[in-house]
Amino acid sequence: MFWRSVVGKLAVTILLLVSFVLFVLTILLLEFFETFHIAEAEKAMMQTANKVSIMYEQYHHKALIEETVERVKDPDSRVAVVLKDKTVWFSKSQDKKLSKMDFGWFSREAGFSKIVNHNETFKEQVQMPENKERAILVGMRLSNEEGVVYVYQSLDVINQTKAETTKIIFLAAGIAIVLTTIFAFFLSTRITAPLIKMREAALDLARGKFDTKVPILTHDEIGELAIAFNRMGRQLKFNIDALSQEKEQLSSIVNSMADGIMTMNRKGDILVSNPPAERFFLDGQVTHVDRGEGIGRKIPFELNVLLDKIIDGEPEVIREIRVGGRNWVIIMTPLYDRKQVRGAVAVIRDMTEERRLDKLRKDFIANVSHELRTPISLLQGYSEAIVDGIADTKEEKNELAQIIHEESLRMGRLVNELLDIARMESGQIELNISKVKLEEFMERIYKKFQGIAQDNGVKLGISLDFDKAEASFDPDRVEQVFTNLIDNAIRHTGEDGRVSISASSCAGYFEAAVADNGSGIAEEDLPYVFERFYKADKSRTRNLKKKGTGLGLSIAKNIIDAHHGSITVKSELGNGTTFSFRIPYQA
Repeated sequence: MFWRSVVGKLAVTILLLVSFVLFVLTILLLEFFETFHIAEAEKAMMQTANKVSIMYEQYHHKALIEETVERVKDPDSRVAVVLKDKTVWFSKSQDKKLSKMDFGWFSREAGFSKIVNHNETFKEQVQMPENKERAILVGMRLSNEEGVVYVYQSLDVINQTKAETTKIIFLAAGIAIVLTTIFAFFLSTRITAPLIKMREAALDLARGKFDTKVPILTHDEIGELAIAFNRMGRQLKFNIDALSQEKEQLSSIVNSMADGIMTMNRKGDILVSNPPAERFFLDGQVTHVDRGEGIGRKIPFELNVLLDKIIDGEPEVIREIRVGGRNWVIIMTPLYDRKQVRGAVAVIRDMTEERRLDKLRKDFIANVSHELRTPISLLQGYSEAIVDGIADTKEEKNELAQIIHEESLRMGRLVNELLDIARMESGQIELNISKVKLEEFMERIYKKFQGIAQDNGVKLGISLDFDKAEASFDPDRVEQVFTNLIDNAIRHTGEDGRVSISASSCAGYFEAAVADNGSGIAEEDLPYVFERFYKADKSRTRNLKKKGTGLGLSIAKNIIDAHHGSITVKSELGNGTTFSFRIPYQA
């Protein structure tokens, strides 16, 4: 782990660099000092040889010359004076390894003839003939040209000096490496400490802690980097906050839209969808859907067809599909990544209610036209009969006039009911709330329809169970509800049938029900019985006795809704129908 850190890498780099420099420098210094020591030794020996040559020229007393030579030469060296007459004189030496050679050796190995004849100097490393000891040998011709002065010294002396010098060099190199190591770790730690802080701060930023700051320890480039890092953290926090706000705002807008929004990539994977779009999957019962959850689901087959068109270059695709009994309008537009289509966004709108309302509007116009056409045709026909004088007698004219009067009343009731339901649905209904004595109210309704029931051969019964004598509601409107329900029950119950009225109070509500054992309503028609002009039994509309406008139940529902109550129906074809409603005591 240490070798992979910046501290380790920087320290090792400095150490390797310094070690390499010291290694090269040590080699060069060792080579230099070896050459230097040999050169100095040769120089000193040549000086000794020169002094001996001068002494041989100036002095003729051999004992004096020998005594003087012993004093001027190095104790570890030996002086040899070789004369032309082949006599050789050797000085004393403390180094026992320096052996004495004969004239032939000097002539053969030491260049005696060249020195004497050509006045040359001799500097060589030679090997002693007796003990094979290596030595440095220098030679110089005597001033009187009678011989050569040789001075030689063992290389061991040079090597000892060289060893001491090498020790000093290696010691200096070791001290330099130790100091460099300390300096490298100090420098790398000082450089990398802010970098480590920045790394920790960067990890905190990656974890979402955007308030993290790096301490500014120096005022150099690293300090400037720390300042830039802190500025970057602040700017990043600002940008992240701005993006989060934009994302939350966009998410709130998308989620609050009534239309479904869905984005997808080129492969058909869903990237974003809002709750209305999810309802398209759940309520629409679309085909070929991956029923997974979250991001990555595949779009349904119906959208995949549109996506293919978008990828092929269509700027916009609009299609209305019907799945699961609902109408959906889908608008799909491309999403671009520069010039390439990277996906698409689809707006999904549930048009079921709009289509239903449009159908209701068309049905309303058709029903009103149908309901008005019959009385208008009768009015027109019978009035023309009177005008054309087809009715001769007064009784015939009165009969035609009676029919015209009845049809005009029927048209008036239809128009009034249309006006009432229009006011109710627009919220303009006015309720005259008053305290109502429940038993008296119900007895009056029962007596009102008792005669009509007897005329139709229907048995009318009533059942009351109140724990409170009074309730607050609009008696006229509630009576209108009872009128519509009881009238429908009597008209659709055959002779010897039975219609029962029940009313009670329960948990602060006034509850009532009108039940009959008549023809009943088919199950598929039950959800639509409270719509305008809806008639469950289409065939009985041709029976004038049972003919109605189809607005009574719709008006009854609007009255109950205005009282903040509820109305329900239960029926089975051929086994009768029961309408129940409840309104609060304090409507």
